[in-house]
Amino acid sequence: MFHDFNYEATLASSLRAQWQLDEVLREDQELDFTLNFMPESLARTAALTSLSTAEQRILNQISAHQYLSIFGVVEEFILPFLMDHARPALHGDDWRVRALLNFASEEAKHIHLFKRFHQAFVRGFPVECRIIGPSEAIGAEVLKHDPLAVGLLILAIEWMTQAHYLGSIRDDSQLDPLFKSLLRHHWMEEAQHAKLDTLIVEALAEGRTEEDFDRVIDEFLEIGGFLDNGFKVQAGFNLDALETAIGRKLEDREAIEAQQHQAARWTYIGSGLVHERFTSTLEQLSPKAAARLAEVAPLFA
Repeated sequence: MFHDFNYEATLASSLRAQWQLDEVLREDQELDFTLNFMPESLARTAALTSLSTAEQRILNQISAHQYLSIFGVVEEFILPFLMDHARPALHGDDWRVRALLNFASEEAKHIHLFKRFHQAFVRGFPVECRIIGPSEAIGAEVLKHDPLAVGLLILAIEWMTQAHYLGSIRDDSQLDPLFKSLLRHHWMEEAQHAKLDTLIVEALAEGRTEEDFDRVIDEFLEIGGFLDNGFKVQAGFNLDALETAIGRKLEDREAIEAQQHQAARWTYIGSGLVHERFTSTLEQLSPKAAARLAEVAPLFA
């Protein structure tokens, strides 16, 4: 799929789409815990027939807390990745420098937004919801890999957020309006980030051989396996919180945990691997690498 992305036009689009924190979520705003937060295609809680409707909604809300907490973890390693990539360009193309620094600034704003959401969630939810971490350790593990492998991971994540909002969230009228608005504003800026990361990946891929790409995909899959193990642990944390909130043990906990782990696999990995923009970029860089990822994508459906 051909693209015409460039730093100057993407920066202009980013500046037009920018918003301020208080326009999206004030520090004193409250979530509506009588409603679902996440679309069913991502949360997959309505399929759990051993749970009552109210219990499904509680797990849906726990899933939403996981969703933005995981994004917060991800954006904390995107920031140093961007700064490392921007530093060598400081004396080059001015549009590139400005676009990358603006990208980093917006990611920092998103981290701030997600922290505000966490605070609102904690105020309204009856029990503690643990999150994998610490984020610094997760980031260090990801960033120790080849920058192109990390760039491809981030590219999949950026396009994934576009698919989530446009395909599942935008037209779902059953979600908490405040949470839905938060995701809409996140999507608005991530739309430009996906373009910039495409340019970053293309730059990092320059001069790479097929042997290089084989190694890069190996490392990409290593990162995916590391994150997938985290999603399994997170599924357990989520069910701990659910059992505490509903005051009972789940008889089919093992089956629910496996189902929720698979839901997270699709949400954070699978939906990015199959996005046409991600696959198109990878096919242009290395058809062999694209074929390797296409083979593993069904594991994350």
